[in-house]
Amino acid sequence: MEITAVFRLECEENVHKLAQDVISRHPNEINKCYVVFISNHSRTVPLWRQRAGKDEDRLVIWDYHVIFLYHPEPEKCLIYDLDSELPFPTYVHKYVTETFRTDHILKPDYFRYFRVIPANEFLKEFASDRRHMKRSDGSWIKPPPNYPAIQTTKSDHNLEDYIQMDTSKGPGQVLNLTQFVQRFYKPAT
Repeated sequence: MEITAVFRLECEENVHKLAQDVISRHPNEINKCYVVFISNHSRTVPLWRQRAGKDEDRLVIWDYHVIFLYHPEPEKCLIYDLDSELPFPTYVHKYVTETFRTDHILKPDYFRYFRVIPANEFLKEFASDRRHMKRSDGSWIKPPPNYPAIQTTKSDHNLEDYIQMDTSKGPGQVLNLTQFVQRFYKPAT
């Protein structure tokens, strides 16, 4: 499945555009796609090999990050991350190894958690009025995209429901790093 790259926006809007692209060009594949919000309770998630990273390892500490997964069969899962310097897309094993590495080298405040949402559910339910892109005085931190904010009939803004990692609240399922790998990486036998 070929997915068209989108220019840098907020990562959740990039992923929304990717999911819309799948619906319009490959509608039978959307049930094999997932949106994954990565965050934690302290909103400090280290990710390596990110374009915004300054050091040799391209490490960035995000408050949250969003990626798109295409999981067409048990042995195959591709990750689409427009903020990564890895190939677009990247197989899940390579992405996990180079982007997340391991929790064993981190303090617990930096452990990454993954809210996994079926892409078709994300397209129906997610909303963002872009308030998180504004300063306290109402001015934009950076200019917003030239298309309307993502809205639904139920909500103008529910981004926080997706970022928070309480397993008893919000859409989809929250997994730790080990659970995430076990769910999406099945080596060929």
